[in-house]
Amino acid sequence: MTLRVQVSHSFGAFKLDVGFEAPAGVTALFGRSGSGKTSVINAVAGLISPDAGRIQLDDTVLLDTKRRISLPVHQRRLGYVFQEGRLFPHLSVRQNLNYGHWFAPRGPAAEFDHVVGMLGIEGLLERRPGGLSGGEKQRVAIGRALLANPRLLLMDEPLAALDEERKAEILPYLERLRGETDIPVLYVSHSMAEVARLATTLVLMDNGRVIRSGPAHEVLSDPENVPALGVRSAGASLQATVSAQEEDGLTRLEASAGPLFLPRVEAPIGARLSIRILAQDVILSRTRPEGLSALNILPATVTAVRLGEGPGAVIQLRAGDDLLLARITRRSAHVLELAPGAACFAVIKSVAVAQSDVGGAA
Repeated sequence: MTLRVQVSHSFGAFKLDVGFEAPAGVTALFGRSGSGKTSVINAVAGLISPDAGRIQLDDTVLLDTKRRISLPVHQRRLGYVFQEGRLFPHLSVRQNLNYGHWFAPRGPAAEFDHVVGMLGIEGLLERRPGGLSGGEKQRVAIGRALLANPRLLLMDEPLAALDEERKAEILPYLERLRGETDIPVLYVSHSMAEVARLATTLVLMDNGRVIRSGPAHEVLSDPENVPALGVRSAGASLQATVSAQEEDGLTRLEASAGPLFLPRVEAPIGARLSIRILAQDVILSRTRPEGLSALNILPATVTAVRLGEGPGAVIQLRAGDDLLLARITRRSAHVLELAPGAACFAVIKSVAVAQSDVGGAA
């Protein structure tokens, strides 16, 4: 199922003019606050009426201003999860979940027990929303949306109101949602850590326009996108398999370019993981370094060099089957004679990779 969006709308001085395709999986809309992300999903949901545009979900036209088509909200079959759960306070969790079932259209629907198990809310069913944590409320809100049998799930910064501990609690459930359902998700966020961990497709927005869209791993690993992603947030993800849990508290993983050691990752042997490595945490050497405390030294080849307007440079590397980014100075790039095709080694400190940057592979 593919969502196709082409929308133009004026909000006073702010102009929204976007076009993109969102295939199956999690499509993340990423950009600074005020870039128009929420306006886009509100247009998809039917909560605003764009001046012009066309929105089509698979073979169903939700909006076509030229043909004067605009399906009412209740006919679009979309689930919407807001920043805050918006649960009914007078109903139990079970009753909130069943509310979705009551309004679901006829046809195959998600099974109650499967959704409850996937989101880990079995022990909450008889409780009221007032006694739940923020993360628990969001899991219940997601469950209610899924049980309404939507064709598309809209999520507007669902973790923005949570602290880091609650975010870490709910992210694995969102990964399960991505892997265990075939419902496409349009996910709004300004957190690069969330986007890198969850998105299969990424739409970069700025000032009401799409500046780049495509498979998430391609967009994230492109040096030309660093200004839009933010130099401190820029990084790429590599795929690795858990091969051992070491006695000294490290987890050994096998990436396509070689072994990778991280502080213990709670995952079984054989688990396939995605590890986000920030560009600022990668050091480059033209020869294999010796006598370093860093455990992770991966052979790589330079594939692209982007020189910034200031003293910085971003280097794209191919390490095995994966692409990485390294943020260094122009001077270092010049001294090391880094250019496409140059062989080098990427040095990554084990402790530089945060637990929140390690998740299940899509």
